Amino acid sequence: MTYARLLATGSYLPERSLSNADLEKMVDTNDAWITARTGIKKRHIIAEGQGTVDLAENAARAALEAAGMEASELDLIVLATTTPDNPFPSTACLLQQRLGVHGFPAFDIQAVCSGFIYALSTADSFIRAGNAKKVLVVGAESLSRLVDWTDRGTCVLFGDGAGAVILEASEEPGILSTHLHADGRYYDHLAVNGQLSGGEVKDGAGYISMRGNEVFKFAVNNMSQAVLEALAKNDLNKEDIDWLVPHQANQRIINAVGKKLKLSADQVIMTVAEHGNTSAASVPLALDTGIRDGRIQRGQTLVLEAMGGGFTWGSAILVY
Repeated sequence: MTYARLLATGSYLPERSLSNADLEKMVDTNDAWITARTGIKKRHIIAEGQGTVDLAENAARAALEAAGMEASELDLIVLATTTPDNPFPSTACLLQQRLGVHGFPAFDIQAVCSGFIYALSTADSFIRAGNAKKVLVVGAESLSRLVDWTDRGTCVLFGDGAGAVILEASEEPGILSTHLHADGRYYDHLAVNGQLSGGEVKDGAGYISMRGNEVFKFAVNNMSQAVLEALAKNDLNKEDIDWLVPHQANQRIINAVGKKLKLSADQVIMTVAEHGNTSAASVPLALDTGIRDGRIQRGQTLVLEAMGGGFTWGSAILVY
């Protein structure tokens, strides 16, 4: 049997960071309020003249370096983003050009905060089918460009960044299964309203809007169920999980999911304080952190999960 095995990871955060103290000068909020409700201490902001592809390239090169391989060895790029630099071409094609390679498939996936799980599942399917052997999967976002900096309910939450993984075909166990879901009935609970037409945003403000309480409840219930679904599919128990690597949306959501799954805080990779909600980038950012600081070890069982606007949600279970 052929598995998609996680070979290496990489990540990148823009140099500029915006602390809670900085936000106090911009909007009616304070560090205590933000920390208590979100666990976020700072978020990183993309530089003027920098694009989503720049974030993706830095994360991709870090992953390639960690894998000890050249971009020419890749045969697929799947890139998850909600914030492409252009309506087209895809950010994946732009990244392919930046890496100096061409000819093999490269495409974007848009599932908002679940994007990386969707992209990972897609790459896994390519490898299992024998259509790819080495795949670059990236989550990259420039969410600060969609933030209304006068809205204290949303501006404290989001930041920019990118994370990447290299998958390779292997006979050793890797990704055991992935589980994807969506429910468009909740499309207006977390959205950016507006259409690009005639070079302008039409029929909406073009900023992130969110019904916080509804999103919180849905996230806790459905992300927990997605993890249980993954365990059941593989005849595993909660005790078999070494690490939960969740979407870094909000510390309260992550804690609530961990509690539902009866996991200790020591089994959860938490990075939300350092970069806020980076949407499709948050799971690979957390994964890269856990691997590089030595907590995540080869042979351990990891569960990744996320939920985003749409609503979309999903999970992946793998042996690292």
